[in-house]
Amino acid sequence: MKIGVPIEIKNNENRVGMTPSGVFELTKRNHTVFIQKDAGHNSGFPDEDYINAGATILSTIEEVYDVAEMIVKVKEPIEEEYALIKEDQVVFTYFHFASSEVLTKAMIESKAVCIAYETVEDSDGSLPLLIPMSEVAGRMSIQQGAKYLEKPIMGRGILLGGIPGVPPAKVLILGAGIVGVQAARMASGLGANVFILDINMKALRHVSETMPNNVISEFSSEYNIRKHIKDADLIIGGVLIKGAKAPKLITEDMLKEMRPGTVMVDVAVDQGGCFETTKPTTHQDPTYIIDDVVHYCVANMPGAVPYTSTVGLTNVTLPYVIKLAEQGWEKACKNNKALAKGLNVVNGKIVYKEIAEAFDLEFENV
Repeated sequence: MKIGVPIEIKNNENRVGMTPSGVFELTKRNHTVFIQKDAGHNSGFPDEDYINAGATILSTIEEVYDVAEMIVKVKEPIEEEYALIKEDQVVFTYFHFASSEVLTKAMIESKAVCIAYETVEDSDGSLPLLIPMSEVAGRMSIQQGAKYLEKPIMGRGILLGGIPGVPPAKVLILGAGIVGVQAARMASGLGANVFILDINMKALRHVSETMPNNVISEFSSEYNIRKHIKDADLIIGGVLIKGAKAPKLITEDMLKEMRPGTVMVDVAVDQGGCFETTKPTTHQDPTYIIDDVVHYCVANMPGAVPYTSTVGLTNVTLPYVIKLAEQGWEKACKNNKALAKGLNVVNGKIVYKEIAEAFDLEFENV
């Protein structure tokens, strides 16, 4: 199969869809891999490394899309790429369709085969291609939150872990999944007082059994959220509903109950965000303020640490890329139920129910 890896052109997206190591695994199986010139540069992988792994370097993004039977990316295609995607071309990437009707309709029109990393689902309900980026984003949410709590950036002016004689910050985490657990681990390690809320008692029991004493689990309800936001310094939104829009757990009226300089980091922004006041931001312009509350809603947080993110992503995507290359998408998805759940839009039809429901569009079974 001919596989193309273009440069990511989303704002400040420094990751690349495949490492040289991944390319080597494909070329030794007699597949052809086309890498756009300098695609791996910002992740620390020069063209020479890809050439040594057996890849062919192409100068432009148009050439990559034109020649490839399958495109392997990191982020969803943006408007400049829509016209480059061809009928029957497999596009394997993070799509997060439920957060963008424009993207959804563009991919329907393209008649491509869109397989979304974030909905590939194992039999135990886990999302193997989302886990490493959720781990990165969960940890980064605390790094960024701690920074934006500083007064020059309009935060409360509080050190996350405090010092002897001065109490630490209070961190409220909504969701005890991968993002929430990683955020709790980072925040607790820095000495903050952490409260993590979820409606899944099994997840809360896991938190209680594995986390240090400065992490307290609590059942999530509007009452409990309203109680905690009044004195929380940093709030992390890490709620995910597979393939669907995130629920709005903090509404605009709740901001008035928070203290000035409170920081909210919405890791669920790719799925529409779990704060009502969320709007996607970029690494170049990451924050905005509403009612004296700092919002950090960068839609590609792991793009700021591209080496770690690219290696972590290729580790989990490569086995599926190999299956698709060896068998073709139809046979690969027939043989692998986890991969089949990654099918979102196929030849002009929405085949993932939650996406159709998000925009009141027609759904068809594959």
